[in-house]
Amino acid sequence: MYVVIGGAGMMGLGLAQQLLKLGHTVAIIDLDPLACRFAREKIGVMAFEGSAVSTTVLLEAGIRQANAVVAALRDDALNLAMITLSRSYGVSHIVVRMRDREFLEAYRLAQASHIISSVDLAVATMANAIEYPEVESMMHFEQGQIEVLKLPVPGDCYVAGRTVAQIAQDPRFPTGSLIIGYQCHACASLEIPNGNTVLAAGSTILVVTRSELVHPMIDYLGIQASHLPTLEVSHPNL
Repeated sequence: MYVVIGGAGMMGLGLAQQLLKLGHTVAIIDLDPLACRFAREKIGVMAFEGSAVSTTVLLEAGIRQANAVVAALRDDALNLAMITLSRSYGVSHIVVRMRDREFLEAYRLAQASHIISSVDLAVATMANAIEYPEVESMMHFEQGQIEVLKLPVPGDCYVAGRTVAQIAQDPRFPTGSLIIGYQCHACASLEIPNGNTVLAAGSTILVVTRSELVHPMIDYLGIQASHLPTLEVSHPNL
């Protein structure tokens, strides 16, 4: 996939590096010549010095061949302009980093495929860390109605040594919840468990549940906050 990124800040550069690792071809656009030089020499992606809302620069960066565009500029108005120009060149998959929620409706009207609010992500992560100190990490879906929890399985945890089927059949297990991921240790690959998967002490599980069942799930598993490592989450370039 050919991806054009507008903005070589920490977020743009970090995304370019990740996409490159995933095998994509990346071009990044920024006004800062030093940022462009860093992108070329340290990350190894194509970098074009100039404005990401300049038709000349966009064409030079290959906007007509782009499969996806990321608008990660420092100003929402510029992001909005980049979305509009990208649409005019036929790009249908456009991801935008939103700074100010006042632009949300404008981004929707401009038909951005995905609108990512870095501030909202950071706030939600901090709020979760305060409200749910027992949970290592959490993701929200369907406006917070569904939660995916990453939970450890310490030695004295209730589920340690039991199979997924045994846990699912336990009437105390919160109704409608599912164990959807299993990692036997920190360096192992995440697996999709089946009914015969035994949850070993020291492993990690991913559980999907409804938001109102987060606390009942934690109580059922018998996980104590003292079992959890400190989780550091950073959202660059806020």
